[in-house]
Amino acid sequence: MTDMWNKPLQESSPLPLWFQIAERLRQAIAAGIFTAGDVLPSESQLNETFGISRATSRSALDSLEQEGLIVRKSGKGSIVLGPRVEQPAIEMYGFSDDMRRRGLRPSYHTVFAGRGRASRETGDALGIGVNSPVYHSRRILKADDQPIGVALSWIPLSIFEGTTLPTAEDLSRNSLYRWLNDTCGVKLTGARETIEAALAEGDMAAELEVPAAAAVLVVRRRSENADGTPIEYAVLHFRADRYRLHLETGVVVRR
Repeated sequence: MTDMWNKPLQESSPLPLWFQIAERLRQAIAAGIFTAGDVLPSESQLNETFGISRATSRSALDSLEQEGLIVRKSGKGSIVLGPRVEQPAIEMYGFSDDMRRRGLRPSYHTVFAGRGRASRETGDALGIGVNSPVYHSRRILKADDQPIGVALSWIPLSIFEGTTLPTAEDLSRNSLYRWLNDTCGVKLTGARETIEAALAEGDMAAELEVPAAAAVLVVRRRSENADGTPIEYAVLHFRADRYRLHLETGVVVRR
């Protein structure tokens, strides 16, 4: 079974050669012959194995990269990625709970945690004035030690009355939502989100370990408690090759 991916191609098949090779490699990844972190055969190795042109092997690998199965890095080759994390857009989960229920180990690296000032966007979301004091954090979200997202969060300081603000160490050890629940008695029960596509730039690209201008998903979320009071405004950037959102809607039939 382990060598089935490199058996001779079907020259008489109506399917293009690059498509056949991509499908062989796709099935080999699905079967666990190549697992996350493995390097696929190079273009030159594929050329030699199948007797094809460099353009054909490049097209096959390009196809797998576009599907999010591999990432191609200069000097390293085509590296197999782990399965994408899929998040239902209508569900409200903290990152750590969401990852654990998918069998992944969540962890965080807190870049910043402390006092800040509300921008106009943040103030509008939280119902406070521009430049109002807020608690601000910036964290890199990881699944099985691999960066999957960057979370920027703003919370009104009034939420922390009677307690100290969470430190960077607090947020690197545990979920922000769990900290709010355990320390402040604040439970988030709902959120309003907008989702859009963007390109990673500067520090964001470096923190996500993707090339500049790589595609990312941007989620802007206003979370609230049971009585509708806004508790947090967050902007989350997720790697498009490791994370996707899906939405299920009802179908209305008009006769």
